Amino acid sequence: MEPLYQQTHKQVHEIQSHMARLETADKQSLHLVENEIQASIDQIFNHLERLEILSSKEPPNKRQNAKLRVDQLKYDVQHLQTALSNFQHRRYAREQQERQREALLSRTFTTNGTQKKILDIANMLGLSNTVMRLIEKRAFQDKYFMIGGMLLTCVLMFLVVQYLT
Repeated sequence: MEPLYQQTHKQVHEIQSHMARLETADKQSLHLVENEIQASIDQIFNHLERLEILSSKEPPNKRQNAKLRVDQLKYDVQHLQTALSNFQHRRYAREQQERQREALLSRTFTTNGTQKKILDIANMLGLSNTVMRLIEKRAFQDKYFMIGGMLLTCVLMFLVVQYLT
């Protein structure tokens, strides 16, 4: 049991050093390092299964200590697996953001895209250009009525506060 434990413990430390290398790896070798780490973690899980079996076969006075050491290794490996998963998730999110950014930057924008669609829909519904111009003029006028009403309301509120205080 002891040689397998030492070998597994050594592999855990190697994975920890590979995790540090993962942060500085370039995009081409990143997948290779990730796959190497994942393969090592899978191999360690196999070793841990054997270690659990071997620890249960230890003499009673050494059994609890052996199980404790195996559980500590298992905890460390699970922590490494979680760290790898988190790194992969962050990398995937970063790559997705880069793809979205590139798609957004390569997109060509046209002015009055929405107004053209509204006019197309109105033509499809049978509204004439004259009616559409009247609607646009009314919307323009309504904007000024709204602003005027807000200003009038603010002035009235100010006068009420001045009168009551």
